[in-house]
Amino acid sequence: MDARVTVDRDGPVLLIGFNRPEKRNAADFQLLQELALAYGELERDPQLRVGFVHAHGDHFTGGLDLADVGPRIGAQGLEIAPEGGINPWQVSGQQLSKPVVIAVQGTCLTLGIELILASDIAVAAESTVFGQIEVARGILPFGGATIRFPRAVGWGNAMRWILTGDSFDAAEAHRIGLVQEVVPDGAQYDRGLELARRVAAQAPLAVQAALANARIAVRDGDAAAEAALQPRLVELASSEDARIGMEAFMTRQPAQFVGR
Repeated sequence: MDARVTVDRDGPVLLIGFNRPEKRNAADFQLLQELALAYGELERDPQLRVGFVHAHGDHFTGGLDLADVGPRIGAQGLEIAPEGGINPWQVSGQQLSKPVVIAVQGTCLTLGIELILASDIAVAAESTVFGQIEVARGILPFGGATIRFPRAVGWGNAMRWILTGDSFDAAEAHRIGLVQEVVPDGAQYDRGLELARRVAAQAPLAVQAALANARIAVRDGDAAAEAALQPRLVELASSEDARIGMEAFMTRQPAQFVGR
């Protein structure tokens, strides 16, 4: 069968594209597995610094292809990550150590919102329509919305959309903080890639350390994050990238970080 997810490289950025446009990029089991494998590649390859998730066609995703995925939900739930893969929604206990930028357009339902919540920077086309509609299908969000949505946008804002299954627009997504930028239709890919390249240009060990410490604060509390700050700072200060960054500051030249 044709690839459900395209994987390409733009220097240190891994381009990960939903590729089932004829089905509004609804996620069948093959798409879920291929997406997990792409995340595994991003995590393992030291040359890759940032993931950029996008979608081919007019829509980001119509959500799960329940006809294909539903029968696969067994007594232990749904396992989507094959060997070498990482659950892109990161609700299985394994976290991605590298940042992900995401660009959405058209329809962005259920798992699409949850993938935004599991990413780090999100850009939306201005006509994007969002919906966390699981309760209208007799199930609950199981890709992290119940965990991350209230934390990201506040309890009331999250419950307004999770519990009603109503749709909302990009302006509302931006107002509540689900997405960081809203751009004209058709500009979301270029803007998202621009941001991914901007992140990739920074010192990768420092980016990963900052991301990791922020996640410690969320998962384990402020005290745990505070305790990890100074030891990690000492490690980074002795890195080659710290030397490169200082030289760039002194000479006022752009830094070319090497990830060491």
